[in-house]
Amino acid sequence: MPDFRMLLSPSANHVYRDATPRLAAAELEITAGFADQIAITSLGRADALRFSADDLDELALAAQSSLLVGFEESDGWLRPLDLPNLQVMDDDLVTIPKYPGKTNEAFTRLLLHLTLSQVSRPGPLEVLDPLAGRGTTLLAAWQAGHHGFGVEADEKAFDALASYLKTYLRTKRIKHSAQVSRVRREGRSLGRRLDAEARLDEATHDHPAQPGAPRLKMTVFTGDTRDSATLFGRKRFDAIVTDAPYGVVHGAEQRSSGQRGSDRHGSERHGDPHPGGRDRSPSGLLAEAIPIWRSQLKPGGALGISWNTYTLSRDELLEMLTDAGLHPFDDGPWLEFEHRVDSSINRDLVVAITD
Repeated sequence: MPDFRMLLSPSANHVYRDATPRLAAAELEITAGFADQIAITSLGRADALRFSADDLDELALAAQSSLLVGFEESDGWLRPLDLPNLQVMDDDLVTIPKYPGKTNEAFTRLLLHLTLSQVSRPGPLEVLDPLAGRGTTLLAAWQAGHHGFGVEADEKAFDALASYLKTYLRTKRIKHSAQVSRVRREGRSLGRRLDAEARLDEATHDHPAQPGAPRLKMTVFTGDTRDSATLFGRKRFDAIVTDAPYGVVHGAEQRSSGQRGSDRHGSERHGDPHPGGRDRSPSGLLAEAIPIWRSQLKPGGALGISWNTYTLSRDELLEMLTDAGLHPFDDGPWLEFEHRVDSSINRDLVVAITD
């Protein structure tokens, strides 16, 4: 059986960098059924995985979120693999935005890939992040060639995403449309929405057309995540991918778990009541939101969620998912994703599917 090496992309975050080999090994085991005898190793001083395969699936290997370069081992030599590039937009779409509390881009790609791997429909898929923040998950979905949809209660985060997306598409000379409009129903204002489309199949002077590339769509509403089904109406999604509030305060900014200015970290004291009587603790928010999110999934859809285990136990979250009619994965490599972010955040993830 031929042997292969997978050189892992380095992370600027040293804590996440230490966890990357273990997370990547679990990701490979789940999403690449061809891989056998997966082991953590190194190439020089760089982290890598080693595995065996009788029939290498280059598309599945190329989709790995931590892949930098793939090699085949033969007679003591490493031959680089000419793997396809599955990204339809540049890395800087996701990496340019920098702000306190931003979720690590590598982890976002990991969660996205794991969730979409459980959806059998061909892409491009429609991905909802009902706690969108400044849009890291939605931008990662675009980069991978999928449509992005979101809900975000923090007006400043919504404005930041809209401004960044317009600037990026204009700077890159990508044919596009992007506009923010008011949402009114029955004479009542429900907030605002961002509608954007990147027409990658159309050439400009500085940006060549990509034959067969999708016209990527993005719609984001301002509003509470628990109103997501109301905002999107009858629309259903192939996958929901979100990084739940961590229930901690970062710096001077204090944001509720349903209304964040950064992507994920949430804030305010655990258990404080949300204006209007809603519980905005991480556990209270998820208990109310998960059944709503479940109603927005298509048959055969998947929900991927990461969270801080210091504010909500895995068993509690699994019970919420099961009570909502979802079927979470809770064995084997699915139990290998827990990792430390800092002294107040121990992050884990779970993926659940519909019938």
